[in-house]
Amino acid sequence: MTPADHPTAWDHAPTRSAWAKQVAINVAALVTWIAAWFALLAILAVFLGPGYAIVVVPFLVYSFYRAFLQVFVISAVFRTRRVLRVYPWQLSQDLRYGLAKRSDVAGRQFGWFELPNPARPEEALPMVFSRHWGVGWWSRRMAPRATPELKAEIGTMWFAGDPRFVGVLAAPTSDGSTPRRLRFLHQQTGADGGLHSVADWGATAEDIERGLRAGVVPARL
Repeated sequence: MTPADHPTAWDHAPTRSAWAKQVAINVAALVTWIAAWFALLAILAVFLGPGYAIVVVPFLVYSFYRAFLQVFVISAVFRTRRVLRVYPWQLSQDLRYGLAKRSDVAGRQFGWFELPNPARPEEALPMVFSRHWGVGWWSRRMAPRATPELKAEIGTMWFAGDPRFVGVLAAPTSDGSTPRRLRFLHQQTGADGGLHSVADWGATAEDIERGLRAGVVPARL
């Protein structure tokens, strides 16, 4: 069975394993940055003294910032799980994407992919990376000057979600059997400051109820 043959993406065992690996990596990063902060503080207090504060303090601040940021990264990973538990995987090929900011997208954006509207497949809706963290792997492949080999890695994509609300995008492994690089995406052209509403895109009451189960904020509906 392919990932798309399951009722939801979460029913696909390799997807659950990929998600668990992502959680483990991010929790380990959080612990590492916290440990680094305390280690630097101890080095300054015990071995170096106040005279070296000007050298150590920038590293303390950076360690604190990275630990603080990691909390939000882990939160996004768990939001990803909510989407995976509701929507099945869909195989998408040759999606249109870009790094340039779009005028029809509200708020911050660090890259976008266009996905077909479930109600009107001929209509493409942009979904964006709304946070800067974790986009390096994607941006290197989305860049106009990326090599054909790099671009080929995102030529086929796995998507779980509804592009009118939220979704999870993933690149496949080399054999195409397992999604990897799970990435949470937002729809930011709608009620959260954009030009459209979900009613404009043909969303039904059932679609909205499904979106709520996937973690969509009601105010954006």
